[in-house]
Amino acid sequence: MVEQQLTYESVLGLFREAGREIGELRLSIKEQGAEFRQLMLERDTAFDRRVQERDAEYARIAKKTNKEINKKIGDLTGSIGRVIEHMVAGDNIIKKFQALDYEIDTYARNKKFGHSLPKEMRGEIDLFLEDGDVAILIEVKTTLETSDVRRHIRTLEKFRCVSDIKGDKRRFIGAVAGAVVKGDAEEIAHENGMYVIVQSGKAMEILPVPEGFKAREW
Repeated sequence: MVEQQLTYESVLGLFREAGREIGELRLSIKEQGAEFRQLMLERDTAFDRRVQERDAEYARIAKKTNKEINKKIGDLTGSIGRVIEHMVAGDNIIKKFQALDYEIDTYARNKKFGHSLPKEMRGEIDLFLEDGDVAILIEVKTTLETSDVRRHIRTLEKFRCVSDIKGDKRRFIGAVAGAVVKGDAEEIAHENGMYVIVQSGKAMEILPVPEGFKAREW
């Protein structure tokens, strides 16, 4: 085999060929880079569109959920209102407390207090029974749970503070009421000196208190 002699011209030819191949390679890389950037742009555009669609769907679901929640709150508020109406219908609950030697002569629903004080001192009593120097403050729930009992205790404490600020020296008795009583709500209420009122048939009844019970005064 005869080896080809390298000449100046052949070396230049090799460099030209290498340069051409390098140029083609650079062009290929540039084209691939442009294609990659286009793919990334398309991907980002598609991603943004999916995010927008998702946000729109979340907004639609949130709007629907809020509407359902507001309806349920309205229904619940109406239910509590009906329970209160049932309690005082025909002076029903008033007579029950009169039988316990509380001379109730008037009552008020949804009694707000502390309206001129800071927000943390404000509150509302579902049913407020008055007996001269004694008032019975009743929290009403469709379903009475332990958390409701503890919350009412805090409300009674707050009402006591607001009354002291106003110079109201009456004694306050606590009571909780529910169409349904769950868990240990009854036991906790009695332990804290509060009466428990439940729906029994078509009437509201004050549950018998345990031995040694003494109504707590706030």
